Amino acid sequence: MCAHVVVAEDDPKQADLIRRYLEREGHHVVVVHDGRAALREARLGQAQLLVLDVMMPELDGLDVCRALRAESALPVLMLTARTAEDDLLLGLDLGADDYLTKPYSPRELVARARALIRRGAQPRNAAPPPVALSAAPPALSAGPLTVDPLRHEVTAHGRPVSCTPAEFRLLEVLAAQPGRVFTRAQLLQHLHGIDRYTTARTVDTHVMNLRRKIEPHPRRPTVLLTVYGIGYKLTEVPHVAP
Repeated sequence: MCAHVVVAEDDPKQADLIRRYLEREGHHVVVVHDGRAALREARLGQAQLLVLDVMMPELDGLDVCRALRAESALPVLMLTARTAEDDLLLGLDLGADDYLTKPYSPRELVARARALIRRGAQPRNAAPPPVALSAAPPALSAGPLTVDPLRHEVTAHGRPVSCTPAEFRLLEVLAAQPGRVFTRAQLLQHLHGIDRYTTARTVDTHVMNLRRKIEPHPRRPTVLLTVYGIGYKLTEVPHVAP
């Protein structure tokens, strides 16, 4: 699947390397070197993916992502030299769809770009399917957590929780079968489709971010639990108000 890709990277050598690998894949690539130019290209409406470095002049990648998410659902693959957990979580919380930390494999970048382009592809001029009102999915409950697929809403301990699309999908899968342990590979299939270059680290990062939102004490989780050596599950224990 060929696509129009904007690469925002202020290092000319890195930008050229990314461009060459993406063009080998058949994509049309536009390279820019600062955040304002990245936002300008994204707003033209032609791009199907933005590969966005965090550290850039004019506007940094986080500011670009924040501004873009207020007006567009364009898939964003974020590149960062920052390895601190809070920096990575902030990027996802602002709406980035995936991230790679430097140094990274260009082949992995191409594979992740391919997955994001595939997920973002929508048939143009296609009529939306009819909505079967009688078949509306019920709200899902797991402990103090409620996930409503129809309204696309999440509550935890009676409080609304703002989730990215990937976070919501992960909770939706887990809440459909509370107590069941899902491996990282199974969760990745629901998040990204089957792609051998996508790593378990993506799931781990979403889980860390979700725990900050739904757990009273994120470092001692009681809702979204780790089953060591296997994966994750949601608690079956009902919430009892104090």
